[in-house]
Amino acid sequence: MKTPALWLVTAAAFTAIFVFKVSFVIILAVAALVGLLGGRWFPATEHTKEGTAVGEAAVELPPAPKGSLRRTAAVGAICLALWWLPLLAIGGWLGWSGVHFQEGWFFSKAALVTFGGAYAVLPYVSQMTVDHYGWLTQRQMMAGLGLAETTPGPLIMVLQFVGFAAAWQHPPDGWSPLAAATLGALVTTWVTFVPCFLFVFLGAPHVETLRNRPRISTMMTVMTAAVVGVILNLAVWFTWHSLWPGGGSFDFFAAVVAVASWVAMERFKAGIIPTLAACAGLGILYRLAVGS
Repeated sequence: MKTPALWLVTAAAFTAIFVFKVSFVIILAVAALVGLLGGRWFPATEHTKEGTAVGEAAVELPPAPKGSLRRTAAVGAICLALWWLPLLAIGGWLGWSGVHFQEGWFFSKAALVTFGGAYAVLPYVSQMTVDHYGWLTQRQMMAGLGLAETTPGPLIMVLQFVGFAAAWQHPPDGWSPLAAATLGALVTTWVTFVPCFLFVFLGAPHVETLRNRPRISTMMTVMTAAVVGVILNLAVWFTWHSLWPGGGSFDFFAAVVAVASWVAMERFKAGIIPTLAACAGLGILYRLAVGS
């Protein structure tokens, strides 16, 4: 974020997803195109440190595997089979319009656009599961996001929560909610991880080559700027639905707890675990006191 042009990309991405509800996938695609075509506005040399030297104490990494057509074909065939054969079997067994195949299809797409990490893709997941598919309510999605923040690696926790809750609330005929939800969580986890392994194994031989291509570096820089705007959207979305739950009146208790938590960690250097525990305890006591 070293130039006004990158800040403009961030602002445009935030406006697109927050105001106009543009899909995260489209935002990434447009950012990639702008990065490829707009090299003179986003010069890679200003944002990318090529060949950065490392200290003598750094661990020497082994050489990357050499790419070949045979290796690429073998890795691609194995990973694609592991990815799609179980999903197609579930579609044939429980129906292509059933919740389990639809979960597999959607979370496969989500796994393809995890550029920028959890906080970039979670707005896309929330937008689709609440507004498009109707699997969860806004309040349930907030609960899932809150649950995820109690642990490292929030993406997997949220996706498993969504997969479990969606199948629980929309089980196939003759299935118990628990059985449907368990399968939903398993499907979600599977299609989230396997595509990532596909990209790692296919891309590993070419990482160093891509780093030394200015056009690719520029594209990644612009996409990163767009992801910052998407993450800002998640922060605003989370704040809005925490302080005005369900679009209702302002929640003074939530605001006080949020400010107190920030002061405790920023001013008094309180640990995240004690802070979360205190917030959870206060929340329980407050709900017991108000009776809702």
